[in-house]
Amino acid sequence: MSFQSLGLSDALLKAISKKGYTEPSPIQEKAIPPVLEGRDVLASAQTGTGKTAGFTLPLLHYLSENPKQKFRPIRALILTPTRELAAQVYESVKDYSEFLNISSTVIFGGVNQKPQVATLRRGIDVLIATPGRLLDLHNQNLLSIKRVEVFVLDEADRMLDMGFLRDIERIMKLMPDKRQNLMFSATFSKDIRKLANGILNQPVQVEATPENSTVDAISQKVYRVAKNKKTGLIIKLISEGNWKQVLVFTRTKHGANKLTKKMLSAGISAAAIHGNKSQGARTKALAGFKSGKVRVLVATDIAARGLDIPLLPHVVNFELPNISEDYVHRIGRTGRAGANGQALSLVSADETSYLRSIEKLIGEKIEIEIIEGFEPDPNASTEPVKPGQNRQRQHSKSNRSGKNQNKRNNTRRRGDRRN
Repeated sequence: MSFQSLGLSDALLKAISKKGYTEPSPIQEKAIPPVLEGRDVLASAQTGTGKTAGFTLPLLHYLSENPKQKFRPIRALILTPTRELAAQVYESVKDYSEFLNISSTVIFGGVNQKPQVATLRRGIDVLIATPGRLLDLHNQNLLSIKRVEVFVLDEADRMLDMGFLRDIERIMKLMPDKRQNLMFSATFSKDIRKLANGILNQPVQVEATPENSTVDAISQKVYRVAKNKKTGLIIKLISEGNWKQVLVFTRTKHGANKLTKKMLSAGISAAAIHGNKSQGARTKALAGFKSGKVRVLVATDIAARGLDIPLLPHVVNFELPNISEDYVHRIGRTGRAGANGQALSLVSADETSYLRSIEKLIGEKIEIEIIEGFEPDPNASTEPVKPGQNRQRQHSKSNRSGKNQNKRNNTRRRGDRRN
């Protein structure tokens, strides 16, 4: 199938051709026709499958074919969970609308709102936003979404993971009841279907790949290793393998910072990206990683969700996620667009149950290797470490200090959600 056969306008086909695309991806092929028909759509698609074009192309086609002449209210709202994803969706909208009379902008927290407000006042057709900044500006009477005709909820599962449900419900009440709704999610969990029932009207359901499947082009391997030898092992693998671009996942922000410092001390250029980093620092780290100035990007799951890094060769799970589906999201960063990728996991004794759950989910046993000098501890407990348990052991000197730490952590979590 070609893009021409999907019924898109000549201006959009020209923009698609300029980007070098000739055939739609499976999710584009399945999602674009019902969106063009004006139907609500519930789509299951991983990041990296071309899902962004799956909603931006038909959305832009609709807006350009049905122009508003007198003024430019916000006619389409695309809601994303993270700043990085919002910025990437905005770039996609800009690229595909190059030959259209369509204006767009992106708003998110962590940066000065004045330039964003100035652009909004000039009038825009498409707004890409994170929930926190959108509600902040609405509460200041600096924007209105009461004329939205198309609403897109991107990465819906991550929205729920980050605690945005209440914000989404508030935003829904600010838009007109009559509108087209598009919802994209990596998984169709029970909570996602419940959310969809409250947003979508008789939706067409499309899936790009079987739910929770892994990419065939990805080579997966597990290194069994003692917990206290993980840092030495990952530095050995990166250095001796001469890896140039590696995305490393940790469970916590503290762990990401700690590992990044160890990498730098070993002479490996590295940067951390997580919710406590300023937007400027996150943007700089990602730009450095994409350009090759930074060899290793150490990230938490939330910060890395939606990152568009073409042809990423290596993903390393420094710590396995305690949610099996997150493993699929993580390793899906590599092996894109037909390229081969390698996903490695450093697994200590306390992560044994996580590994079993992941293998059950993906339906296969992952190859295991042990490297001399980095053997697993035969006496270590296989009981999973509870979130924050290590930090409490290291940092709590009294019950009072522990309570203070919890208060600070709670404050940080609340702050992270205001994207």
